[in-house]
Amino acid sequence: MLNLLLALASAALLILTFPRFSLAWLAPVALTPLLVALARERRPLRRFLFGWICGVVYWFGVCYWIQFDVAVYGGTGAAGGWALFLLFCVAKALHMGFFASLAGILVRRWWAVPAVSALWVAIEVTHGPLGFAWLALGNAGIDMGLPMRLAPLTGVYGLSFAFMMMATALAVAILRRSRLELLWLAPLLLLGLLPAMPAAERGRETALLAQPNISETEEWTPQSLDAVERRLMALTVRSALAHPKEPPSILVWPEVPAPFYYYEDDRFRDYIGAMAQTTQAYVLTGIVAHTPSGAPLNSATLVSPAGAPVSRYDKVNLVPFGEFVPWPFGGVTKKISTEAGDFVAGKRVVVSPVAGHKIGTFICYESVFPNFVRKFANAGAEVMFNISNDGWYGHTAARQQHLRIVRMRAAENRRWILRSTNDGVTATIDSAGRLRGTLPGYVEATSYTGFTYIADKTVYTRLGDWFAAVCATIAILCLVADRVV
Repeated sequence: MLNLLLALASAALLILTFPRFSLAWLAPVALTPLLVALARERRPLRRFLFGWICGVVYWFGVCYWIQFDVAVYGGTGAAGGWALFLLFCVAKALHMGFFASLAGILVRRWWAVPAVSALWVAIEVTHGPLGFAWLALGNAGIDMGLPMRLAPLTGVYGLSFAFMMMATALAVAILRRSRLELLWLAPLLLLGLLPAMPAAERGRETALLAQPNISETEEWTPQSLDAVERRLMALTVRSALAHPKEPPSILVWPEVPAPFYYYEDDRFRDYIGAMAQTTQAYVLTGIVAHTPSGAPLNSATLVSPAGAPVSRYDKVNLVPFGEFVPWPFGGVTKKISTEAGDFVAGKRVVVSPVAGHKIGTFICYESVFPNFVRKFANAGAEVMFNISNDGWYGHTAARQQHLRIVRMRAAENRRWILRSTNDGVTATIDSAGRLRGTLPGYVEATSYTGFTYIADKTVYTRLGDWFAAVCATIAILCLVADRVV
């Protein structure tokens, strides 16, 4: 019973670490109770069970908004929403169960501090490839100056490793093990020798971010769609022309729950072209495009100041239940987006030319994939844009959770990220991951903002998840050593 309570304590501490509570200082100790329980428990199945229970409660507490999405927009109703959400928690908790079963072996050894931390990172990096990624433990450190020095070198996983080292060391101390094992924390003292994050500076370029606040449940007719397009165009042009001394060089419209068809709709294409010509600015907008066979694509298109299309990026990483319904749930729920048919994934990263510079655009949920987002910067993007529709989250903490994730992508790549959303959180994020301005949520508004083009590439931008690969190697070697020694 004590071990079970310890596992539940870790789940509670993890929930408190992230928005909606945002007690980020708990990150270095959140997993300590679970590790103590694992050290006390010799039976592998029991260890797995404690970790799995911890994971179920954690995912339930942090991603509670999924139930709302599936119930309201997925058409399952409250009961169906809860059933699918609980199934999601049960499945995602398998990661924590697997970690617990192996960590219980490593935590008893004198190399527990680095070994358990490496194991955590090795498992944490698998969330994306195995179906759904959200908040890595290291995301809690986005406002911590010293740990954030790791981000441009190791990505978010370096911060996860550092927090787990502290959590494991505290567990070792609670278990009254040799104090020599705490010497593994000594390398963390070297964080002060790493380059500090760049100082806050005023952006040297200007952009205009639109937040249209379009209803998620609108039943679209040609008349209502035309009215929204005209209103958004008028809002954008008026805001852009209000700054004649430093006019924005690029106007950004977000991903929206409206059928914006740039390539199929002559009227919409003419609106975008006229807006670009009137403001003499590039226009970046979320649209629905189609493959040659007619399948929908969630896309972003860039239009030049002359009104001509420059490039199009098709979203590569789609949201399960948001943009497609994974097997075998096709008869149980519909996808959240209203476009007819499942979206199909794009095939490549696109970097677009803008007035002698290059930009990259990733769409909504793609922000959770650090190794993917860094490909835009590695391909030459000097500033990145994140267009998103977080309206599907309702009035929940998911908006702030998502914003925290995007901020980490900026710090990893030392790139400004300009974020345009349907109804919040529209934000300007500098190259250190700092928020430089946000719009209030649930209102129609624009943000006239600065940014700076940056061409230098960080270690993480160039090499990607090299640190996670090293951690996986260390974890495997430590598990092998436990069998041999």
